[in-house]
Formats: sequence, structure tokens, C-alpha cells
Amino acid sequence: MSSYVEDLAPGHGRLSLPRAWVPSDAPQLSLNGTWRFRLHDSHRGLDDDAADPAYDDEAWDEIPVPSHWVLQGNGAYGRPIYTNVQYPFPIDPPHVPDENPTADHRRRFELPEWDVERYLLRFDGVESVYRVWLNGTEVGVGKGSRLVSEFDVTGLVQPGENVIVVRVHQWSSMSYLEDQDQWWLPGIFRDITLLGRPAGALDDVWLGTAYAADGSGQIDPSLLAAPEAYPITIAVPELGVDETFGSADDVHAFAVGQVEPWSAEVPRLYPATVTSTGETVTLQLGFRTVRIDGDILSVNGTQVMFRGMNRHETHPVRGRMFDEEHARADLIAMKRAGVNAVRTSHYPPHPRVLDLADELGFWVIDECDLETHGFFFLDWVGNPSDDPRWEAAYVDRMQRTVERDKNHACVIIWSLGNESGTGRNLAQMANWTRHRDPSRPIHYEGDYTCAYTDLYSRMYPNYLETAAIGGETGPISYLNAPAEAKRVRSKPFLLCEYAHAMGNGPGGLSEYDELAERFPRFHGGFIWEWRDHGLATRTPGGADFYGYGGDFGEVVHDGNFVMDGMILPDETPTPGLAEFTAVNQPVTFALDGDVLTVRNRFHTLTSEHLSFWAVTETDGRRADEIALPVPRIAAGGQATVVVPHALVTPATAGETWLSVRAELAADAPWAEAGFVVAREQFALQFSAPVARHIPSRPFPEPVEGPEPGVGPLVVGPAVFDRGSGQLTSVYGVAVSGPRLELWRGPTDNDRSASRGSYELGSPEDTAGEGTLGPSSE
Repeated sequence: MSSYVEDLAPGHGRLSLPRAWVPSDAPQLSLNGTWRFRLHDSHRGLDDDAADPAYDDEAWDEIPVPSHWVLQGNGAYGRPIYTNVQYPFPIDPPHVPDENPTADHRRRFELPEWDVERYLLRFDGVESVYRVWLNGTEVGVGKGSRLVSEFDVTGLVQPGENVIVVRVHQWSSMSYLEDQDQWWLPGIFRDITLLGRPAGALDDVWLGTAYAADGSGQIDPSLLAAPEAYPITIAVPELGVDETFGSADDVHAFAVGQVEPWSAEVPRLYPATVTSTGETVTLQLGFRTVRIDGDILSVNGTQVMFRGMNRHETHPVRGRMFDEEHARADLIAMKRAGVNAVRTSHYPPHPRVLDLADELGFWVIDECDLETHGFFFLDWVGNPSDDPRWEAAYVDRMQRTVERDKNHACVIIWSLGNESGTGRNLAQMANWTRHRDPSRPIHYEGDYTCAYTDLYSRMYPNYLETAAIGGETGPISYLNAPAEAKRVRSKPFLLCEYAHAMGNGPGGLSEYDELAERFPRFHGGFIWEWRDHGLATRTPGGADFYGYGGDFGEVVHDGNFVMDGMILPDETPTPGLAEFTAVNQPVTFALDGDVLTVRNRFHTLTSEHLSFWAVTETDGRRADEIALPVPRIAAGGQATVVVPHALVTPATAGETWLSVRAELAADAPWAEAGFVVAREQFALQFSAPVARHIPSRPFPEPVEGPEPGVGPLVVGPAVFDRGSGQLTSVYGVAVSGPRLELWRGPTDNDRSASRGSYELGSPEDTAGEGTLGPSSE
């Protein structure tokens, strides 16, 4: 049986209702570890013999779970494949090639003695489609590589030893929905867990929160549980909350008094518990209200400015396998670089990443596991986004995204996916989401007319078009009707991708920042992207390097286009990240004589958490530093301070600069006291340039005509037109060239611009992240 590999159903056997991912005191058993493993070259013609508990798997290999099998075995199990837009197989939906690597994973485990009523088997991430057996019986089929699947195995699990088999196919019908500009890395790459569900357990918990202008908070609980689970108590000890509901009919929203609001800058969280008769789950509550008023997106009444990054989950050795220490370090590096927002491109991350974002503080656009970009080559003909046969798969993906992550304060926007054209199925995803969670707006860049989304989102518009969108006049790509332009200009505007960080990019960030400062509806954006996706490999001679498309023997690939991050695979920051940090610093300085204007660009924080310093340097020699007495500045405000005369007085000789900086006055979770969050330098006096002798080759002296400065310029045998510089004759022979041209070797981003993407500034002319065309590399 392999029809499930190519059907359009979103899988079968799963729980009918997806639910939140929250810590629980109910028993659970991790099935991570060493599994038996064998690889087939096709999904066709396979039998199910390995599902039999008596089957002998001693001859199989072993593999760690979680992992990607193409990153194990030094090539014995295939190799990674990188494509940006193009699918690595012929476009013939929903069919996939017969050459379809398929891996059987098998292990035995002992069932603990738990006092539970039901058992669930949870898969947090498997690429691509997989089929599961437990003790010889089929459990179900999971789809949605970066989404959770839970199966009820109550009647299948048994005391003592159990045998689980998971068959994973690299390619499936769902691969058409997962073309997300990244490595294709098959395998069980996130956790597998057996969950014990006690009698009276909580089937689902959602504690919606809100923050009011008067400083009060509210909790709006949504609880799914059987009648025997009641009474259910919600407790928030810090707030003195101990609210008990006797039945489902009693559940209601309730006020909690004065609270400190959650924001990306002050990520205030309140530990909370929800306790039923059989289970207690733990949540971290952040009180905040997301609202759109006209063309302004605000959190807690203040406009949000995104200084963000697109973030894939990638590691040069582990691929998309999650490592919490690495993820925390990744987010801390973002905080230290001035990043305040993350778009989870282009799928929900491991759920612990959102826990960390809640804790450290980021505005998050949580994106669904969806992209069909390869249909670009067919002018979007046959795109699943507008095919009703795919509707269930589309809506199912959005439901599982929202339900898993709904308790996170950091998630302020839901995104339907990325670069999937447009169509009825995306509109259905938006409709479902809007009814399920009206507290968060909906994003999707491909909805160019805002027909079903709440924000106007674009990729890579040039400065002129960005200004046109931010203002009230000027052309907007693909909006020919005045009514369409009026509608998108009535929405908050953001750049979900801009300033492609490939090669020596990105550049021009200060121009985008100036536009965001000038036009209120422009809410900033997200750099493409945070990290290079290079995979650790080595040459035949044994030299280690980070490989990209084509380095693993792929026939179809997109070369180095996966190496487009602000940091390199080994964590080294690029010069582009230094530029981003300088442009996006949360405090700015301006000097006029001895008056320093300090502007606070934080969303929430006052200047009280900072200390300010100034120092004058002459020819690199530093004078004494002094602390600047900057008064308290509210978020969004500014103040002036008079700099002591000695610091703004240039030296009698030499180059003199005034340097000012703002640094943390106390330790923060992401940096120690003294960490510099903003700095500026002002030139008080420049040195005279030093004359240097530059040798040159001999060149004939020009011979002027009868009237100096009039007529052609004669240099030896050559005659030039004085106005254009064009060579007109040599030794009396009329010529039409050569002409002067200045040229340098093109960069990756130059090559992108030469395809017209930057000039057009239109998403439909953009073939991939960063606008490199479909024939790139």
C-alpha cells in the first residue's frame, strides 16, 4: 500500500483536533535514541513485513533519531539536495518519481507502569510523509513535515515490550507544498514521544490574554476536557489568581487586576498553571493586546516597528534537528545585534524556539508550513493554492500551526505561508484563522490586493515604490485599479523580506530605515536572512568546508543561493550585520554645537535602563570618558543634554572626534551590564590629507588646437571629442570607439538586479528569496 504517498488527504489516524504544545505533569516517554534503519530506493512494491513484532531486524543498520538520514552514514544513505524555487523532481502533482528514497525506522521499547486512561504517540517533525505501525497494526499516516501529529494508540500499546515501525518517504504529494528555499533533508528530525493521558486530563488549553490601557489584564480561557476533568483551576500565583470552574459551562473570561505588559523589549511573563482532576499543565503568560487601527499595527497601544530577520532552522551538522543550547545562542546573538523581530520562515519552528522568544523578547510572525514556489515556472498553472482538491491539506496545515502555538505572547501575527501564488485555499486558511483567533492579524505576502489578509506585505520593492506605498501617490506594482491602491494604502505595510544578505550584501539599509521613519504606515521589515545554510562536508583530499548546492552531487540545484545569511555557518557575523546593527540601533544621537539630542526609538522601554558616555579622541588618543547626564526619555521621545565644552573643543592639531554611546546599566538576559546598544561619532576636526607620490606611466602631453580649450583634444596620434570624451580618429583614420567604461566583477546581488527584479520591485517578477531568478547558479 503506497497510495497515501500521492493522495491529497492531510493524513489519517491522527487526533481529529490538534492542540496546544504545553508542558504537563502527565507521564511521557521519549522514544528518541538509536533505531534500526534500512533504506529503499522507491516507495513502490514495499511489503509490510517489518511491522511484524517477530521480524528479525538484526541485519539492519542503526541511526539516531532525531536526525536526517542524508546527513548520516557519510553518503551511504544519499545526499542533501538544495533548491530555491525549482522542485528537484518533475512537476506532475500529486505524483512523485518512482526513485523515491524510503526509509524504515524500527525500535523496541518498554511501556512503563503508568496509571493512565489513554496513550498518544506524538511526532514533532518528520520529512516528508510517514506511515506508522505499533505492534504489527497500522497506526496512521502523518503529513506536514514541520507540524505536530498525534495518534491515539490506546488499543495498540501493551505492557512490557512494544515494537514501533516508522516508514518515511522523501518525496510525496505534500512535497509540492513544502518547496521552501532550503535543503531537502528527509528523516525523523524532531522528537517522538509516547504520552500517557490520565483520566480527567486536559485535552487542550488556551489562555488568551489581553492588556488594557488602564494597566489591567484579562485572561480568556478556552478549555477542552471531558466532564470528569472538572473542576479545573487556573492559578497565577504572582497575581493572586486562583479561579476554579466547576463545568465547561462555567468557563469565562476574567480580570486579573494590574499587570506588567509583555513586549519584545520587556518580556514580562507570569507563570501559570491549569489543573484538572487528572493533570496540571504549565504556561508562561504574557499580557499584551495586538490591534490594527487604520494603517497602524500596535501592541499595547504603541506602534510596532519591525527590525527583523527571517530565520530558518539550520545547523551545519544537524540540519533542522533541534538543539536548545544552539537555538538560545542564536536568539541571543540576534538580541545583541539589535534584532527585535523574527519571521519563522517558512514553517513553525520547534515549539521551544517560541518559548525562548517569549522569554528573551521578540515580535514573531509565525508562518505556516507552506510554499509552492516551483509552480512559478508554469506561470502558476496547476498551483495547488487555487485547486479545491487541496483545500483540506491547506486548512489542516494552518489549523495545526495555530493550535500548537496559540499560547505564545511573542506570536503577534499569523502567516499563511510563503510564495504560493494566490487562490481560494489561502483565503480559506485566512477565514478559518480569523474565526479561531481574532486577536491576531493575518499575513501573506502573495495577497497583493489584501483580499483576505490584514497587512500589506511585500518583498524587495525599491526605494521609490516603498515610498509610494508608504505615501499617497506613485505606482504600486500589479495594482492597476485606484481602488486596489487605496485599499492596500489603508493597511499597515511591512517588508516580509528585504535587503538580501548574500555575498557582500545587504546594503542600503539606512534608506529603508529613513522611509520607515518618514511614513507611519511603513512598519519596517525582515532581512533575508539570518544564517547561511552551509552544510559541513569535506573535499576528497580531506579539507573541511561548508557545502552548498551542487557540492553533494545534485543534478538539479541552485548553487550558493543558500549562502545568504547575516552570519556564516560557523556563527561568524558578516559586515552586513554590523551595518544592520548601526542602522537599527534603538537610540540615536545628533549633535549641534555642544547640544546633543538623544532619541529613544524603543517601543516600550524608557532610557532608564541605559547609561550614556562620551569621550573625545584626537588622532586615536582617548581623553577621559565622562558620563552624560541624559534625563529619563520615554519610549518614542527625545531629550537634549549639553556636552561639556572641553569635549566638543577640537585639539589644536590632529583629527578630533566626539564618540557617544548608550550601554546597559545592568545585566539583561541576553547581555551583561556595559553592553553597547547604540553609538555615534561626530567629527570635530579633520586632519589635512597627507600628500603621497603616486607613480604613473608616461603619457603623451596633449597638443592643443589653435584655440586652447576649443575644438577637439589631440593626444599624440589620437583625437578626442572634448565634450563627450569619445575617440574620433587615430592617425587620421576616423573611428567610432573605443569608449571609456568603468566595470567591476558582478556580485551575486548584481546578477539578481540584472534580471530586473530590483528595478521592477514586484513579487511576481521575483523568482526566489532575494530575487535571484529561476536560472540562478
